[in-house]
Amino acid sequence: MGSATTQARAATTAALAAASGVDLDVARQLFAAARAVNGSAQLSGALSDSSSAPAEARASLVSGVFGATYGETAVSLLRVAAAQRWSHTSEFVDGLEELAIRAAAVADASSDIEAEIFEFSRTIAENGELELALGSRLGDDAAKGSLVATLLSGRVSEATTLIVSSLVQQTRGRRVRAMLRRAEAFVADQRSRIVATVYAAAPLSGEQQSRLQNALSARYGSAVTLNTVIDPTVLGGLRVQVADDVIDASVSARLADLRQRIAG
Repeated sequence: MGSATTQARAATTAALAAASGVDLDVARQLFAAARAVNGSAQLSGALSDSSSAPAEARASLVSGVFGATYGETAVSLLRVAAAQRWSHTSEFVDGLEELAIRAAAVADASSDIEAEIFEFSRTIAENGELELALGSRLGDDAAKGSLVATLLSGRVSEATTLIVSSLVQQTRGRRVRAMLRRAEAFVADQRSRIVATVYAAAPLSGEQQSRLQNALSARYGSAVTLNTVIDPTVLGGLRVQVADDVIDASVSARLADLRQRIAG
């Protein structure tokens, strides 16, 4: 990711924080805009190429394309995004998608979207046929979105359904579970939290979860969302992953270390 994109993402996130009236319709329109931009090389090039048109011209183009059908808040956010410098057209689409995910998190602040996305990701991991169906480049994108909406209906929040069904309609060569991890991280960041995935041989008690959250919060200086994966190979203890940071206090890791020392 280029430095221009990093600054553009920061600008759009700040614009979202300052916006009023952010609801799920806004998030839905932002997802639709990301699909429209990705589906038109002419439109994506015109909106993301800062060398060919000034920022105000790109923002005006947004109003011309989306102003008649989208709400004022969504158009305003799209104008901000188009006015930024992006390192690559694909990163502009990524930025619109991130903005939509964050908007959904803002619109539904009470639901545990991170946990719901994680649980669906685990469902996909355990069902290779489903993962193939959602990730295939050959399938109809709208049908994928409808399938996800049907699977999640009544089981998760409307915000989670919107995020997941929108993502599978625009995989762009990405693995579905990778997209869901990315979305989960954006939701957590929007809520000033970090996500920790805990691998344990058995479910943690409420007290154990509380102690672990407090310890991780103290270590990382942020509120922590725990996602627990039951993994019998851990044997005992815990393995915790926060982004690229792994804390391995599992029995299996200690046994592996012991075997290595004996072999050495």
